[in-house]
Amino acid sequence: MLPLLGRVLVALIFLVSAFGKLSAPAGTIGYIGSVGIPMPTLAYALALVTELVGGAILALGYRTRLVAAALAAFSVVSAVFFHHALGDQNQMFHFLKNLAMAGGLLQFVAHGAGAYGANRRNTWSCPLITGL
Repeated sequence: MLPLLGRVLVALIFLVSAFGKLSAPAGTIGYIGSVGIPMPTLAYALALVTELVGGAILALGYRTRLVAAALAAFSVVSAVFFHHALGDQNQMFHFLKNLAMAGGLLQFVAHGAGAYGANRRNTWSCPLITGL
């Protein structure tokens, strides 16, 4: 049960961030452009899809190792591009938060979804109902 809770809690930050991006697309696109990333609208769309789809799939436990690896990479890239002003205590906090998220995600890369998650055949794996 703990891996399920862990997946849901880690996925929550991605899902909340995606909904924040959906609620203020212009501001998010402007921020992405302000750090010098080319094609900020495309970068916005990619980040939104990564957070929304990746967060949902992680919570469900489907292809957990692959999804967790992608989200870990996304977290590190986001830290480097958006939270690199390490002299600012707030930015340092967000930089370290992203690295910590990547570390937690790497645990799912190493150990998988746990007992309560969708497996590769897109069926649910639950030890309480095995054999049904």
